[in-house]
Amino acid sequence: MLKLLSSVAKELTLLGRDFAGLLVLFVMPVVLVIVVTLVQENVLKSMVTKTEVLFINMDGQFVGRGIEEALLRSGAVKIVSEIQGKALSVETAKKAVGKGDFPLCIVIPEGTTAAFRKRIRESGKDSFSVGDDKTKSVAGAPGETPLLFVYFDPTLKETFRMGVKSTLEKVILGMEAGEKLKVLSELLPKEMETATRKAMGAMWSEEYRNAIPQVHFNWDNRPIVAIKEEIAGYGGTAKIPTTVQQNVPAWTLFGMFFIVVPLGAALIRERQDGMLARLLTMPISYLTIISGKVFAYVIICMVQFFFIMGVGKVLLPILGAPALEVGSSYAALILIALCASLAASGYGILLGTVARTYEQASTFGAVSVVIAAALGGVMVPVYVMPKIMQTIGLFSPLSWGLTAFLTVFVRGGGIGSILPELMSMFLFFVLTILVAWFYMFKRGRLHIH
Repeated sequence: MLKLLSSVAKELTLLGRDFAGLLVLFVMPVVLVIVVTLVQENVLKSMVTKTEVLFINMDGQFVGRGIEEALLRSGAVKIVSEIQGKALSVETAKKAVGKGDFPLCIVIPEGTTAAFRKRIRESGKDSFSVGDDKTKSVAGAPGETPLLFVYFDPTLKETFRMGVKSTLEKVILGMEAGEKLKVLSELLPKEMETATRKAMGAMWSEEYRNAIPQVHFNWDNRPIVAIKEEIAGYGGTAKIPTTVQQNVPAWTLFGMFFIVVPLGAALIRERQDGMLARLLTMPISYLTIISGKVFAYVIICMVQFFFIMGVGKVLLPILGAPALEVGSSYAALILIALCASLAASGYGILLGTVARTYEQASTFGAVSVVIAAALGGVMVPVYVMPKIMQTIGLFSPLSWGLTAFLTVFVRGGGIGSILPELMSMFLFFVLTILVAWFYMFKRGRLHIH
């Protein structure tokens, strides 16, 4: 035990003299947490505020007014119909959108309502037929489909464009259904009379026509099916994660795994200057040396964990972000941090054993951690990645850790619900240590040649 404690003390002393390494381990993840969280929080707040939309209603009738009222009812849009006190023209609006002053402009051309109702009536007439005959709306080609114009800022995201287009289509579909029912209620009695007159031939009379009952439509506009949103989770206590709950564990894991750089470098330096060989001449086993490094860096990782959690609890609320809510299972959180620390330490030991130079270890270590973080959902949510990237991301230790943290934070999970992720990180640690052991003794990595 004394040898192990001495080894741990040696590692902590060496790391304490590495000021740049300490900055990387503690300052970098804190800066990332603060910057990314505040940026995302600002984006979320901007989504809550109303979007200013240029709106030119040259129609001024049923369709134009209906779309304008529907946009105002949504509560997400502020309609702008003039700039600097001047009424908008199409060219002025297009220039303003093109410069990025407004995200989009909706133009309802003159005569849209007339063309809309003409197409509805044609569609209604074309839908009736008596026997083999079919009532045609007009001779020749049908009327042209009325067009609405939407001009978008080219920098807008595709999802925003699709959302606007979907909203407009939904509004128009509702107006179209109502107008079609009106046309149907008007045409149906006439078509019934025509069909009956044709069937009765010479027997048809005005008295018989008056005896046909009137058909009236009274359409109920209430929705047939309603949608109720609820969040599913363990014990029914789940909630949507805040930017703080997403970023604090994500960048904490990123910082933990960045210990592979100083840990790998420490191993390589000991091999290069012969310290490892001298240590092995003493009555101390290689297992004790490696265990000392693992214990030391696990301590560093746990200090990182509590430090960044404290930033999420105390500093981020001062800067305007929500306070970190960590769920109810503190034991589960500590186990996640411990297993993630072991996995990061094991990877650092493996990297320091396999790499021949400090440059190899630092370059490959940093790049591999960034890639694992990206695949694990630290930088962007996993669900927006291509399917193949999502599959690869399942093998990232950072993905296991982040999934476990979010399970406890927002899904109401405990130790039992995160056992697969805990076991995956622990087995990753065991595997990396075994591979490092193999390289050390089977490939003769006690010295650097």
